[in-house]
Amino acid sequence: MDDRDRHDAGMKVRRAVLGDAHVDRTVKNRNAFNEEYQDLITRYAWGEIWTRPGLPRHTRSLLVLALMVALNRGDEFKMHVRAAFSNGVTREEIKEVLLQCAIYAGVPAANTAFHQAQEVFAEMDKAT
Repeated sequence: MDDRDRHDAGMKVRRAVLGDAHVDRTVKNRNAFNEEYQDLITRYAWGEIWTRPGLPRHTRSLLVLALMVALNRGDEFKMHVRAAFSNGVTREEIKEVLLQCAIYAGVPAANTAFHQAQEVFAEMDKAT
């Protein structure tokens, strides 16, 4: 697979997981400063890692949520909470991930993540 194929595969997965609206905003906001970065994450995060057959997307979503909690990456965490539903993740599973994170990543990190997840859930409920 060459870089063009990897980018195309990555964009397909990125759209499937994050949704067309999110990806379209990202593409629209490309500029000379961030264009190479966007290409990099599309090819490698989405085209190389998320396309691997070793783990289902559902599992990858749970892992990303836990890692975003542990690394205290709130904006990415909230984005991936939204995205997790496209991979079949449930609110109950997100709660379980956050409980696990409380023990292994710390109660303050999990506390923040619980609040952030509830914000996302409220936004999603309001939109339906």
